[in-house]
Amino acid sequence: MDLLGVSRLGVSRPMLRRLAWSIAGALFVAPVAMAQTAPDPGAYRDRIIAPQALAPLPPDEDEAPADDGPPRALRVELHLARSERGERSYDEHGLSAGGFWETADHGSLSLDANLFRSDRLHGEDGDGRDWGGLATLWQRNLYLDGGWRLDNGLGVLNTPAPELQRNQYRFFLPTAPLAGASTQWRQDASGTTAYAAFGRAGVYDGRRMIGFDPGDGRVAAAGVQWRSGAAWSQSLALLGSGGRIVADGRGDIGFASGDSQAAHWAGAWHSANDSVQFNLLGSRSDGRDAAGAWIDASARRGRYRHNYGVFSLDPGLAWGALPINQDVRGGYYRIGYQYGRWQWNAGIDDIRSIGGDGFDGQYATAYARYQTSSRIGYGASLSLRHADGNAHAVQLFADRAGDWGQTRLQFDHADGAGAGRSWQASLDQALPLRAGRRLSVSLGYGEIADAELGSTRTATLAFYGGLALGSRVSLDGNARWTYGDGASALRGTDLNLGLDWRIAPRWSLNLAVYQSRGRQRSPFALDPLAIESPFLALPRERSALLSLRYDRQRGRSQAVLGGAPGAATGGIAGSLFLDDNDDGVRAASEQAAAAVTVVLDGRYAVRTDSNGEFSFPRVSVGEHTLEVIADNLPLPWSVREQFARRRIEVTVRRNARVDIPAVRPR
Repeated sequence: MDLLGVSRLGVSRPMLRRLAWSIAGALFVAPVAMAQTAPDPGAYRDRIIAPQALAPLPPDEDEAPADDGPPRALRVELHLARSERGERSYDEHGLSAGGFWETADHGSLSLDANLFRSDRLHGEDGDGRDWGGLATLWQRNLYLDGGWRLDNGLGVLNTPAPELQRNQYRFFLPTAPLAGASTQWRQDASGTTAYAAFGRAGVYDGRRMIGFDPGDGRVAAAGVQWRSGAAWSQSLALLGSGGRIVADGRGDIGFASGDSQAAHWAGAWHSANDSVQFNLLGSRSDGRDAAGAWIDASARRGRYRHNYGVFSLDPGLAWGALPINQDVRGGYYRIGYQYGRWQWNAGIDDIRSIGGDGFDGQYATAYARYQTSSRIGYGASLSLRHADGNAHAVQLFADRAGDWGQTRLQFDHADGAGAGRSWQASLDQALPLRAGRRLSVSLGYGEIADAELGSTRTATLAFYGGLALGSRVSLDGNARWTYGDGASALRGTDLNLGLDWRIAPRWSLNLAVYQSRGRQRSPFALDPLAIESPFLALPRERSALLSLRYDRQRGRSQAVLGGAPGAATGGIAGSLFLDDNDDGVRAASEQAAAAVTVVLDGRYAVRTDSNGEFSFPRVSVGEHTLEVIADNLPLPWSVREQFARRRIEVTVRRNARVDIPAVRPR
């Protein structure tokens, strides 16, 4: 009996039975399997959400209502401070302001200004001056016909300098601070730059609030750089300055009488692997003429880089108000190698005093580092100075990157030149913390020799970092505790701490505490051509500063620095510091570099504060360029080319952090 007609379909009964059992099994097993594999309502499941279904980000409470004007930002701060310096006490209070303004036809404008009243400015000579401050207005990237681009400055600034003057390998020509005006013209297509500046000479002063103390003289500067061939460039710079910067007995800086006029010419040739630069400098200072010449050359051969040069600088040679190298003649040679895990360099200088009153001998250096793995590296450096009194300095170090962050163990030893034997062991630890927190710890113990006062045993403990205490409160700064047992010992605590509280949208309150016990020169730096700053012997100082700050951004919807209206935003924050051990990591024991200009994308300029910190809020997401104008770095510190101009990536609603090291010859 064929009820289903399967015989007509060509299907046998055994095949039909197997098919029926398969269907029955599937009907029975499927519900059980579905019950066993049903997803847990609380378990994670991948989901694809259409962009149009995304909820908008919560509004930024600091964002101002949009308008049709150009992007602009304003910052205003009210300051109250109480300070003690040596045996004197004084009060400071004032107002500071800053901001940015993007224009359609007049470039980018930046303002940095403050005005304060201080009892300290009366001075011991009773000059009666009690107001101080500074104001700087920059206009950058003003484009004109013919491919010209202008940067103009008005207020307290430093003289510009052509690139060939700034990029010196062995010698440094500083810029001069002034209260006046400057203009700089660039034509990128032809490689031509011209500048001029004029104003009243002076020095930066103030502690927590940086001001400008004008002198009696004037400063005038002019210069030009041009491309004279496919591989040749030349520059000519003129500088006239009234007065010389000197240190007084209290560690402050001031102006002494004396005029100088100087001219510098440079000619440079560059190829893919080789370069040479010729320099001529002539000056008249206090009626005395002097001249100098030096040649710097470099050559890259495979994995080796060679630097060599000769120099002759007359006694009394001058460039502006700050001291420069003079009364020396000789030559130098450096060789460097870097490949794989190895990095090393060595060099020697032969230096003779032209007038017989300066250094007369040889100076040699050597450095080596080996990276044993991706986490561990170690190395050593050696400095030798051979003259009437021989001296040497040795440094041994080991670096390790691990779960506890970046660790550096270092030992320094110096002996000779009549100063006695000095040594120091230190441990620097940069801890890896989550976003919004950073902390470096330094421990040190050693013995510092003094030819007049004897040796001093010193122990130090230092901290540097920042901590976000919730969404509205943050703590930043550094602290250093020092104890010594000798006649020249420094004892006590150095502090530079700031507590910031965002009390309302666009309003914040900052409390800063500062204390310094003074500083001393390092016995481990032996380079006879390194010009030490004469302003290191500072007296004890302490201060407390309370600031109320208001920030506001206006303009087209979400107008940001470096981006178009509507662009997503983040921020850039960082610091400039004196990298004493030259490892590129800011240790808690290393000093900040204050009052140095940092420029974002060649358009917006700010100055570092007393802790070396700077910031650019509301920067567009993407890649940006940071440039350090090393106009106020203390001698003999400088910023290497790869750090002086660097690229940085900004992401949405995050602060990109960058610490920029300044180094000195060793």
